[in-house]
Amino acid sequence: MRLSSLHLYPIKSSAPLAVDTAVIESRGMQHDRRWMVVDTDGRFLTGRQLPRMTLVRAQPDPGGISLSAPGMPSLHVAVPTTTGTLPVTVWKSEMAARPAGDAADAWLSEFLDQPARLVHMDEGITRPMTDPRSRPGDDVSFADAFPLLLISRASLDGLNSRLAKPVSMLQFRPNLVVDGVAAHAEDDWTRIRIGQVEFEVAKPCTRCIFTTVDPLRGERDPEGEPLRTLIGYRRSGEGVTFGQNLIPRTLGQVSVGDTLEVLG
Repeated sequence: MRLSSLHLYPIKSSAPLAVDTAVIESRGMQHDRRWMVVDTDGRFLTGRQLPRMTLVRAQPDPGGISLSAPGMPSLHVAVPTTTGTLPVTVWKSEMAARPAGDAADAWLSEFLDQPARLVHMDEGITRPMTDPRSRPGDDVSFADAFPLLLISRASLDGLNSRLAKPVSMLQFRPNLVVDGVAAHAEDDWTRIRIGQVEFEVAKPCTRCIFTTVDPLRGERDPEGEPLRTLIGYRRSGEGVTFGQNLIPRTLGQVSVGDTLEVLG
C-alpha cells in the first residue's frame, strides 16, 4: 500500500496542482486552499455554481500566487500585507480573510463574468473545525469542512467499470491518492500513517454536483455523471459518499511512493 499521487488546490475550486512532496500542517497540505473566491457579500464561490473556476490555474510561490486561465493574461498576486480583513463564509462557517486587492478581483471578475473577490488565509487567521468528529484546536483552511481528502485508486476503478465514459480521479478533487488496496477499503479505516505522518480517518466524503464538472473543460456532464451512477451504489446514511476525509494527528512531510500503514 502506497501513496501514488498528491494534489493541492491553491485557490478553492481552482485547477489541481500535482506535487511530488507536500508538507502536512494542522489545517491540511501547505498551500492547499489558502485562497478563495467570494462574491460581493463575502460568500464563497465554487465550481458548483461556476464550473469555469476549475480552469483557473494558481501556482504558489513564496510571495503569493501566479494566476492563469484560458484567454487571460497571467497575473501575479502578492500575499496581502494589509492588516484589514473581510468577513467571509464557507457554508455556515464564518471567518475573517485578507483581501487580495483590486487587480486580482478584476481578473477573476472578467474570467468568471460576474463580480468576484479573491481573499487569503494567512497564518494569523484561524478557522476552527465545527464537525463533531473534530477535537478542540483542530482547524481547517478554506476547504469545505476537513483538512484533507483521500481516495484509493481501486475505488475510482470500481466506479469507472460502471460508467460508459470513464472519469478522472481529479473530478473528485482528492489530496491523497493511494494504491495497493481494494475498492473502498478506506471506508473501514480509522487511523493511518503515510510516511511518518499519522491521520485520523474522520468521515466519508459526501459528494455533490461538483463531481459532474470536468476540470479539464470546466463544464458539467449533461447526463449528471458520475454522480448519477454513484447514487445507485454509494448512498448511505451520510449521503452519497466517495473517499474519506482526514485530520492530521502528527505533522511532517509526505511524498509520492511513501508506504501507507493502517493503524486502526
